[in-house]
Amino acid sequence: MQLNNIKPAAGSKHAAKRVGRGIGSGLGKTCGRGHKGQTSRSGGFHKVGFEGGQMPLQRRLPKRGFVSLAKVRGDMAEVRLSELNAMPVDTIDLLALKQAGIVPGSALGAKVFLSGEVNRALTLQGISATKGARAAIEAAGGKFAE
Repeated sequence: MQLNNIKPAAGSKHAAKRVGRGIGSGLGKTCGRGHKGQTSRSGGFHKVGFEGGQMPLQRRLPKRGFVSLAKVRGDMAEVRLSELNAMPVDTIDLLALKQAGIVPGSALGAKVFLSGEVNRALTLQGISATKGARAAIEAAGGKFAE
């Protein structure tokens, strides 16, 4: 094998589309751009959602509601009660959850929600919980340390 004999595999390269090269090519005259209008010109550009000067749908509709940024960014991890019950230690904080692989390493916080059951006394430090999860943990003899 020599460097001057190396070629790409058959079918891996496609010839570039050559427009404006006569009727026989199938891409002559208007070169596949249609007739007239902004998109037929060079440099013709519409921004996303442009409706020809009409007020775009995104601006016509009312804006309402609120999306929590913590939820969008994914900084808060969700933890099930059953996952806490399976942990080997009784004092649980964010670092312990990360080491156990229950929450991702990028999580800035964790919230426990009621899914499954807990049957031993746990102490949670710096971790929030839903009302149901808090009641279940405290009913099992656990407590929350802030």
